[in-house]
Amino acid sequence: MVPVKKLPLKIYPSSSRTLIRPFIPANITQIEHILLRTFSVSPKKQKQVLDRIYDSFDLPREKLKTLFLKHFDNIKNRIPSNLELSETKREFIGAYFTQQYALESTALFNPSMIPHPFQPANGNTKFIISLRAIGEGHVSSITFMEGEIDTDFNIQLKEKSPVIFEPERLKHHYEKKLFIKKAQEINILTAYNQSLFDRLPEYFSFGELEAEIDKLKKTNAFPKNSETEHSFHNIRLLAQSNFTMSFSTDDISERAIYPSSPSQSNGLEDARFVKFTQDDGQTIYYATFTAYNGKTIMPELLETHDFNEFKVSTLNGPAAKNKGMALFPRKIQGMYMMLGRQDNESLYIMTSDNPYFWYDYQPLIKPTYPWELMQIGNCGSPIELDEGWLVLTHGVGPVRTYSLGAVLLDKENPWKVIGRLENPLLEPTKEERFGYVPNVLYSCGSMLIDRTIVLPYAIGDVVTTFALIQTDDIIKHMKWV
Repeated sequence: MVPVKKLPLKIYPSSSRTLIRPFIPANITQIEHILLRTFSVSPKKQKQVLDRIYDSFDLPREKLKTLFLKHFDNIKNRIPSNLELSETKREFIGAYFTQQYALESTALFNPSMIPHPFQPANGNTKFIISLRAIGEGHVSSITFMEGEIDTDFNIQLKEKSPVIFEPERLKHHYEKKLFIKKAQEINILTAYNQSLFDRLPEYFSFGELEAEIDKLKKTNAFPKNSETEHSFHNIRLLAQSNFTMSFSTDDISERAIYPSSPSQSNGLEDARFVKFTQDDGQTIYYATFTAYNGKTIMPELLETHDFNEFKVSTLNGPAAKNKGMALFPRKIQGMYMMLGRQDNESLYIMTSDNPYFWYDYQPLIKPTYPWELMQIGNCGSPIELDEGWLVLTHGVGPVRTYSLGAVLLDKENPWKVIGRLENPLLEPTKEERFGYVPNVLYSCGSMLIDRTIVLPYAIGDVVTTFALIQTDDIIKHMKWV
């Protein structure tokens, strides 16, 4: 067996960490009833209520006040425009359209670890770790932590903030050519919305898209029926699933990517981050993740340079149709490459000249050993070594037990497997078999420092811990193909 050093450090879910977000009842009548009741409260009582709220929050008053005023703006169109309201009144109303959500109260797991964009000068390695958080309603989101590893591989995690904030949606411009290609891929390009694109500029905003749809609907060019409405609706949904967001907080643990598009309505699952080096030597962080709307999964892509601003894009093409995709950290032979599954059983390798469109794929590894006979997948992006591309895998065996393994791919031809562990690298111990999902060890990405892998992994889909593994030990125990 490969020697593995398990660390005592643990990351637990917490019901005390809450996301402060807007609350807007689905019933418009209820919004109006709430507003009417707030208008009956005297200014003196309004101040008393606000003071009690501010005293109960572990958050600066001005920060929470800003959020209340922002959430008031979400429903101010329901108030007559000629009615002047004091700042306190707007603040008071905004509090009733605000909610707290304990987004990691149930589980915190499936970590992905990457080097921080800004490294210290003391020789230590700073890192960011993303986690899949599950809260009320079994909704998944992505949260972040940061920490530091010293030269002796001691890991120090920065304390998490008790309050989490959603990002702001930024004005996002769509490239018409790319947008049409996406619409073609998912079979929603019709004669009706093709006429829409004819009216749009080469780069357009969501507002411009909406305006042109409204103009088209007022003309007699197309019949006003459910088919045309459905056609335009699909285009709106595609636009809403490709957007840019930005955080205003400096503390990365106060940032959470919560479902914010139709494709993500029931959660964002298992982000696999990678530090990607571009052809010009510049770096960008990508993350593939699974968006889920309660019925359908959709693979999507995050892009960021600083973990403050994120671009979200849908992934398209016949190869982008399943869970567990992981990008290689650079192009190989001029092509983007990615690992993933196509058949819910085996690990495949994909190539593309465009990170948003994936067409070509071929089988890479099939379930072979007893601990992985049900299914095999990756545990994050391949790690580049002198010997080749090291891929940490997960395999599903008897009693749906998830264990971790490893394979080595040829450096120049990564669709060729050159080495493979016959036995698990890590498997649940007797003490680790219980949790939110029993018999599961899982990771979405580790980090290499010199020849040591720092592996964050989840136990039972509840708690996250860490292990140190020497790449030399993994390679020494491999069966060569």
